[in-house]
Amino acid sequence: MTTAPARLLACTAVALAALPSLLFAAPFAYVPNEGSGTISVIDTTTDQVVGEMPGGSKPRGLAVGGDGRWLYVSDQPNNRLQLVDIQARKAGATVALGESPEGVSISPDGRWVVAALEGKNEIAVIDTRSNALAFAIPVHGKNPEHAVFSPNGRLLFVSAEEGDAVDIIDFTSRKQVAQVAVGARPRGIGFLPDSSRAYVATENANEVFVIDTTSFDIVARIKAGLRANGIAVHPNGKQVYVSNGGDANVSVIDTASNKVVATVPVGQRPWNMALTPDGKKLYVANGRSGNVSVIDTASNTKLRDVAVGKLPWGVAVR
Repeated sequence: MTTAPARLLACTAVALAALPSLLFAAPFAYVPNEGSGTISVIDTTTDQVVGEMPGGSKPRGLAVGGDGRWLYVSDQPNNRLQLVDIQARKAGATVALGESPEGVSISPDGRWVVAALEGKNEIAVIDTRSNALAFAIPVHGKNPEHAVFSPNGRLLFVSAEEGDAVDIIDFTSRKQVAQVAVGARPRGIGFLPDSSRAYVATENANEVFVIDTTSFDIVARIKAGLRANGIAVHPNGKQVYVSNGGDANVSVIDTASNKVVATVPVGQRPWNMALTPDGKKLYVANGRSGNVSVIDTASNTKLRDVAVGKLPWGVAVR
């Protein structure tokens, strides 16, 4: 007969055996390779590629589901959202969206995934409870590239790359409430953690526009590098990173002064980026180099390049 202490020890041993995969697993960086139709998986502790997953014909934007089970990937030529089972590393269901889906992001509460539809000038909204298309929100700007939630979940900023503007959607009412004219060909968008300001890279103007999210006024314009496009914001809110596709580097903006304080060389045609949750590393997709540059954010130096697939478009980290 098993005693209570023995049963307790056995249960504890089983629980402890399960802990390593849950508590000590490093965040993974997921990289859509639009030229390979794959998603590379990078272990952010070792900066080694530990797997490849199918991503559709031409994967571009992607987001990690709130529960960590699914990747949501825009498969541009097939006009759909491809779901990928992260644990099994296999393709799952698809969701028909509309012409030319691009940037994908997820709401802070994990409930909604949005995809910018360039061909329809609207934002498709997917309910993660059913993994089905719930509704779409039209925007005034032409050719939306990215749709990004503010950290408080109230607003959705959309870069209209052929409209030279940012469309602002009140997500509760599901309506566009403002449009802010910015420089030519706006691309990446990022918010300060308190949602007070948005930073928008403009590729043909080589500038970053800073928008107050209450008044929707432009409060600063920051000169960046050639063909500025990707934006990533440090979790501490003190630094904003801008990938400069024509200069093969990343600019580091100090948010207190709104000035560039460092420039870090990376690979060719750096595009979209992501930070680890602790903010210690920045992962930069270099399309023409076929790799991802890893930047140490404390020293603003490149640690290494990680070879991935062909034409990496961006990075998502969980």
